Amino acid sequence: MNLWELGILDFIAEHFRCAFLDFLMPKITLLGDAGIFWIALALILLIPKKTRQTGLMMGVALLIGLLVCNIALKPLVARVRPYDVKGIAPYLCAVQKDFSFPSGHTAASFEGAVVILLQNKKWGIPACVLAALIAFSRMYLYVHYPTDILAGFAIGVGAAFAGVYIVRFAAKKINEKKAAKE
Repeated sequence: MNLWELGILDFIAEHFRCAFLDFLMPKITLLGDAGIFWIALALILLIPKKTRQTGLMMGVALLIGLLVCNIALKPLVARVRPYDVKGIAPYLCAVQKDFSFPSGHTAASFEGAVVILLQNKKWGIPACVLAALIAFSRMYLYVHYPTDILAGFAIGVGAAFAGVYIVRFAAKKINEKKAAKE
């Protein structure tokens, strides 16, 4: 059983819980619900020509992460959430409808944040801080184990690099075709 991971979650509960974080963490975790913040940001970035490629990279990364994390791994691993293992209600949030491993909130957050970081460090650093806060909120709320978060982080970073590579490769091929026609 995941005793050492439950120990980490209990440590977070004992040493970090306070009225301010009880107020803040459920709101931060909402930004990761269904990747909605990162999807919306990708769509916004598609509008100006200057950021269109970054928005496309984020979209590709988010799609890769969805396929790997939510479509493939969650049902395959079928890991029970920590609050269910302890026989308690989740802390300050609704009961989750899917499995625990890996953290989709964390994956989506790092998919978006790392793409931004690779394209623009000035905006990427705050994006990564937000992604880390979303990841931490999942443990604070007792809905994910630390290894769920680590796996979500790894998937997110990998999907971000893949999204950047795929879009750059496609753009290069498109530009080569255009140049060959001229």
